[in-house]
Parts: sequence; C-alpha cells; structure tokens
Amino acid sequence: MDLPVIDLLVFIIYLAAILFFGISFYFKKGRTTDDYMVGGQRLPSWAIGMSIFATFVSSISFLALPGKAYLSNWNSFVFSLSIPIAALVAVKFFVPLYRKIQSQSAYYYLQERFGPWAKNYASICYLLTQLARMGTILYLLALPMNALLGWDISSIIIFTGIFVIIYASMGGIEAVIWTDAIQGIVLISGALVCLLTIMFSMPEGPGQIVEVGREFDKFSLGSYGLSFTEATFWVILIYGLFINLQNFGIDQNYVQRYMSAKTEKEAKKSTWMGSMLYIPVSLLFFMIGTALFAYYKVQPGLLPENLQSIVEADKIFPFFIVTELPKGVTGLLIASIFAAGMSTISTSINSSSTVILTDFFKTYSKKQISSKIEFRVLVVSGTIMGILSILVALAMTSVKSALDAWWALSSVFSGGVLGLFLLGFFSRKIKQMEAGIAVIIGILVIAWMSLTPILVTAEEWVSFRNPLHTNLTIVIGTTVIFLSGFLLNLMFRRNNKATI
Repeated sequence: MDLPVIDLLVFIIYLAAILFFGISFYFKKGRTTDDYMVGGQRLPSWAIGMSIFATFVSSISFLALPGKAYLSNWNSFVFSLSIPIAALVAVKFFVPLYRKIQSQSAYYYLQERFGPWAKNYASICYLLTQLARMGTILYLLALPMNALLGWDISSIIIFTGIFVIIYASMGGIEAVIWTDAIQGIVLISGALVCLLTIMFSMPEGPGQIVEVGREFDKFSLGSYGLSFTEATFWVILIYGLFINLQNFGIDQNYVQRYMSAKTEKEAKKSTWMGSMLYIPVSLLFFMIGTALFAYYKVQPGLLPENLQSIVEADKIFPFFIVTELPKGVTGLLIASIFAAGMSTISTSINSSSTVILTDFFKTYSKKQISSKIEFRVLVVSGTIMGILSILVALAMTSVKSALDAWWALSSVFSGGVLGLFLLGFFSRKIKQMEAGIAVIIGILVIAWMSLTPILVTAEEWVSFRNPLHTNLTIVIGTTVIFLSGFLLNLMFRRNNKATI
C-alpha cells in the first residue's frame, strides 16, 4: 500500500527527530553512569510521569484495545480500573522502599532479605521476560506496519530494533524518559484526532455512536458473575491488580523511574501522574474501537469483505487510518503506533542494561571498575539485549500465536518473582530456605496453569489441564508462593520447638 508523500514525510521526519534527540544525550559533557541509569536524580516529575504512562502503553495497546472493543465490549477496560489501587500501594510502600535503599536495581532488596540467590533469580527472570517482551512487541508492531506500508515483516523488525537500540543504548535513561514524554504526547494526540474524525464522519453525528453502541451492548464491562473460568468483571479486576502490583513493585522499568526523580515526593507525584493518565487514554482506545464498530455498521460498504471476518478485528483500525484520515494525519497516526512500540522497547533496553551492570558485572567483577568501563558495559549490554530481542521477534514469525507465547512465558517468570518480593516485604521471619522452597512450589503451579492448556491436547488428559481462566495464573501463582512461605515457616518453627 503506497502512502501519500506528505504522510511518508511526516513519518520519516518524526523518526529522524526522535533518533537525533535521543543520541544527543550521549554527547553531553561530564556524563556519568548515574546519569545513564537514573538521570542524576534531577529529572522533572511530569516527564517521569509521562514515561511511566508510555511504559504502560505499547503498540499492542494502540491496536489491540480498539480491536477488542470493536469485536466485543469494554470488558478489558476493567484492567485499567485496578490501577488506582496498585498506584496507592506503590506510593505508600514501594516508592519509599526503593528511595530508602538507594539502589538502581529493583532486585537488591531481595538480596538483602534472602541472599544473592534471590537477587540473581529475579534478575535473570527479569532479563528473560524483557527479551520475550521486546521480541513480542517488535513482531506485533511489524504486523500493522506491514499492512499499512506494505514493507516486509522481517525488514520492519530489523529496522525498528536497530533504530531503538541506537538511541536507547547511547542516550540512557534521560533519552528514554524525554523521548517517552514526547512520544506519549504524540500518541495521545494521534488517538484524539482519530476519534474526532470518526465522530464527525458519522452520517447522523457523534450521538449515533452511542445509539449503535447501546443497541449492541458495546459499553458492557462484562459479566458480574463469580465464574473463574471466563473473563468476568471480577477476574479482569483481580488480574489487573496483581499485574499492576507486579509493575509497580518489582519491575525495573518502574523502579528506575522512582530513582530518577529529585525527591521521594516528586517520585510519588510522577507515579500518580503516569498511572492515572493511562485510565482515560485506555478509555479513549476503547471508545475508538466502539466508534469504528458503529462507523462501519451504519456504512458497511466502506469495509472490504476480507476485513469483515472476526479474526480480522485488529486490522480494522489500521485500515481506517490509511483509507479515511486526511493526508498528513495518517502519517501522524503511523508515527503514533511506532511511538508506542519504541517507548516500550527503549525502556526495556535501558533497564536491562542497568540490571546487567548492577546485579552481575559489578557484583562479580574482582577488579575495581572505573566509570568509563561501567558506561561501556551499559552501552554494550543494552546493544546486545536489543539484538537478541530482534532475533526473538524474527523467531516469533514462525510461532502460531505470539501473544499466547508471551503470556505463558511472562506468567512463569513474573509470578514467581512477585510472590518472592511480597514474602520478603510483609514478613521478616521468612528464611532463605523457606522462601526458596515456596518459589519452587509456586513456579510448578504457574507452569502447570500456563503450559497445560497449550501442551495437553489428548482427551484422556483434559482433566489434568488448568480449568481456570488464563488471567488467573499470576494471581494463583503469587498467592501459592506467599502462603507456602508462611506455612513452611510455621512448620519449621514447630519442628525446631519439638526438637528442643
């Protein structure tokens, strides 16, 4: 599909501006590794807040949320409703904790509680999760770009990956946060322009969207029943709460932002801003999906037959962007989709390089490390993580469902770490061995819940499969680790008393 020259120019100029802006931080005089990892703790709260928001949003959100709303209803929006609860816990407990220990790594706390094994376990899980995350986003970003621009999927993956590696690995957290702030503004602007265009293109005006939406129950938040085998309101709410506790509590991406603020008060302010901004923006994406449904419902002739299938719902928004938006605006929307993807990938590259330096290189290096060597390690490790993510994305092209693969992997890794963190945070009595056994039990439960729906297909083994909804994997896994740790502690204490 050939884009008009003006749209292509808007897209190229945007990418070039982001690239040169990000690289400019590399040449900043007197720059230290502290600047690279936490921006010298002098970044303004509003920019950090925008960066937290941009970390929440990816190109998957930009395309998948409208696709979900188009296909069904606003059930997935319930995830956003859990954010204020998680944000409250973050500003009350997590932000003060990390500001107090003054470590650039989110996993130093686990070493303090349970020893080096806990930190190494969490750090390795984090790095593996980020590789899967970056690879999935690169791959899923390439799909709509292929539809929008007609470029080869593998070429888009390689181009996007190299592009982000350059400014993220060279520019450090300052480049990531400031480009995130810019890209967050572009993303919101593009989505608003799109919604307004749809609203005022309706034959009977914007109100017709509400009428069609109500007629087809598009504004429903899902069933309020207590079933745990389907995506009810309560299942999505509980899932969202645990995922967001994981984000705010143990995700290096967020912890680095807590540490980048000037003061603890500023860190809390940026946490509230970034998390609360996501709620209306995600609502905007759902509204776009519902508006698109109404738009093509009352004007069915505008939608090609090949896009009227249920499985093509995620392609409706890209089709609208290319065919219905004014010239120039299409280029802005494509830039917005790229912005969402790049902000997430650049954040992962920077945070991964920080973990590699602080948790492994500095910990196990026998020699005194100079600031110059530290900086080189950060740049090289960020580049390597970026290259590996490109390889993961290319491998995703042969996977039946990239999203299913990502959900399964992230559940196995993150669930175990969140449970371990909560054990250490809420009880000073839990010992290393008890925590280790609890994590093993939890990982086995998480692996069973995540992998049996994929691997167990024979009819005689159906009863062995996880009967609960997929979203409950992290909830059950984390709870099992948490409760197992306490039960093991009670058992060992009773055995010790009995021996005495």
